[in-house]
Amino acid sequence: MSSTKITTILFLFFISFTCYAGDTMWKQSQRFEEKGDYEQAASAIEHAASTDNEYAVLRYAYLKYKQGEYNDSIEYYNKAIKLNAKSLDAKLGITLPYIAQGRWRQVKVYTRQVLTKSDWDYTAHERLMMAEDGDKKWHSLGRHSGKLTTIYPTDATTLAYHARAKARLGNTPVASAAYKKVLMREPDHAEANEYLENN
Repeated sequence: MSSTKITTILFLFFISFTCYAGDTMWKQSQRFEEKGDYEQAASAIEHAASTDNEYAVLRYAYLKYKQGEYNDSIEYYNKAIKLNAKSLDAKLGITLPYIAQGRWRQVKVYTRQVLTKSDWDYTAHERLMMAEDGDKKWHSLGRHSGKLTTIYPTDATTLAYHARAKARLGNTPVASAAYKKVLMREPDHAEANEYLENN
């Protein structure tokens, strides 16, 4: 057998082994995640996340968030943003550890960046409402959620935020009407039922 053929066979073997190893790495990570073992799920892709593999960095950031390692999660989401400044996934992703830490200003910064690119992105709006709620910005939350109820009229979450804002502002008739709409969509909604029982 010629040296050229041997080299070709070895090259193909190396490529096949590399692809198989990579496939195994992702499968292992996903299987650990399915079992709720986020630490092992992250460990399986840790080396890939140390490179410029954007998907690995994003996944590792998310798995660090699931472990409660919020600062590490933020670090890797920031790395993902540096790798791809246009990534909405990264900008939405980084809000997760910030929400967990109650860092509402940062949540607002990143959700608004997403909304400049995608006006009615539901996840961005939902997390922005969470930040307004966390900051007790009831007027802002009331206006924001009010607009969203016309865009997402079947959504109970948006209506619940609108009702809560109006309740905190002392507008009982509007809050009650909104909570009744919540119950049409989610009859067992605890907050809505409690409010209407007491008002």
